[in-house]
Amino acid sequence: GAEALVRWQHPARGLVSPARFIPVAEESGLIVPIGVWIISEACRQHAAWRDQGIGEISISINLSAVQLRDTELVDTLKSAMSQRHINPQFIELELTESLLMENVSATIDLLQRLKSLGVSLSVDDFGTGYSSLNYLHRFPIDKLKIDQSFVTDMLDDPNDLAITRAIIGLGHTLGLKVIAEGVENIEEARMLAAAGCDELQGYLFSRPLPASDFVAWRQNNEGFQRP
Repeated sequence: GAEALVRWQHPARGLVSPARFIPVAEESGLIVPIGVWIISEACRQHAAWRDQGIGEISISINLSAVQLRDTELVDTLKSAMSQRHINPQFIELELTESLLMENVSATIDLLQRLKSLGVSLSVDDFGTGYSSLNYLHRFPIDKLKIDQSFVTDMLDDPNDLAITRAIIGLGHTLGLKVIAEGVENIEEARMLAAAGCDELQGYLFSRPLPASDFVAWRQNNEGFQRP
């Protein structure tokens, strides 16, 4: 699978990090039209790869708190998938842990509406927010993504390793898949695999790539085996 990452190629400043422009977009409200464009582009790219014979590649899309307040979000996603004739099982929406807890009842309602479209839902950066385990099982989510801060220090800090293993165990107990973010070396990959982590993501596999380069990367790594 792949994750849709937005970048800003500025004519004078070069490549601007989303850490700089996304907060401004959220404050100004521009994140809503940007989000609509990202959803549309992710669906367009998925369809393009499918039509090229590359296969059905799952694409995950990050959502911001402002987007969750957009009353048109469900219709936007439904329309984008319908226009490109996309099987919803190949679209995954990522929401941060703290975002889920902003307005629990309204969030649960929205997630259920999104889930009814057939897409999957994951909690991004899990372990860094303030979610209540009492609420976690009520959200109609499919995956937990372990924050990369735990993975980065996992080899040297037994506490981070213990937290990582606990998140994997918690996720599996709740019937969820678990993804580890920020995997950068084979030692981390092997330790996570031994702990039962379902999926790995990080620079060990690839740094962010333009869509045109992703195809070549995928073809060169079709025989990649689990660590």
